[in-house]
Amino acid sequence: MKEFLLTDSDFKEVAHLVYNACGIVLGEHKREMVYSRLARRIRERKLTNFSSYLDYLKNHKDQEFDAFINAITTNLTSFFREIHHFEFIKEQFIPAMLKANKHNKRVRIWSAGCSTGEEPYSLAMTLQGAFPSDWDVKILATDLDSNVLAKAQSGIYTAANVNGLDDALLKRWFLTSKDGQSYKVKPKLQQCISFKRLNLLQDWPMKGPFDLILCRNVVIYFDKETKDQLFNRYADILNNQGYLFLGHSETMGKEHVLFKNLGKTMYQKVAHANTI
Repeated sequence: MKEFLLTDSDFKEVAHLVYNACGIVLGEHKREMVYSRLARRIRERKLTNFSSYLDYLKNHKDQEFDAFINAITTNLTSFFREIHHFEFIKEQFIPAMLKANKHNKRVRIWSAGCSTGEEPYSLAMTLQGAFPSDWDVKILATDLDSNVLAKAQSGIYTAANVNGLDDALLKRWFLTSKDGQSYKVKPKLQQCISFKRLNLLQDWPMKGPFDLILCRNVVIYFDKETKDQLFNRYADILNNQGYLFLGHSETMGKEHVLFKNLGKTMYQKVAHANTI
């Protein structure tokens, strides 16, 4: 017998709240995940079941809602995850930017759903030294979960987190603790990254335009209508012929005429395409 009662109506209410807040669809197959994630919140609030927690959430939204969303959202990442994307950036994207943006010497990249920061730091490592010193190259890293964003901003990782990075990269970009169990990103790598909390389904304060957006392993949790709206918004904020990268299990349907498929979950905005 489980510690807390999760009724069908409780689960439906949780799913409704999460969908309205951030567009994530929680099907019945996510029920066990919802239970395990929210059981911790119930214990912390010294409550007795999911119904009482939902009542508490309703009456203490300012204090609890962020923790509720943080508990549900999934954060799994690693440095240079899906290496083919970073190879494309090095071999195709950087040369294209050096040519296309030589008039303003400006490059903007958005890591949308940056989780604990491995993605934007991997981007920064890839971009370092690729552009002349007088170029303005910046990375915006956003996430809905304030907890993982705090870890990303700290730039501190365990030995397990950096497992797989070669020694040359570790030596160049990380400071190692005396016991060798903790690694901190060097300030030089952090300087080109701005970390911000952002709900992708709400208003975006930034105006862009961006040359590349990485939204990997994020839209897999959205329904088709939400995905379509998000892809259209990405097209609007991308430069002409800007790039959009999705996660390994995500695709964009052929009906999306604003982008052309480059293969391996990489897409390029069709020149002059917009949703207006």
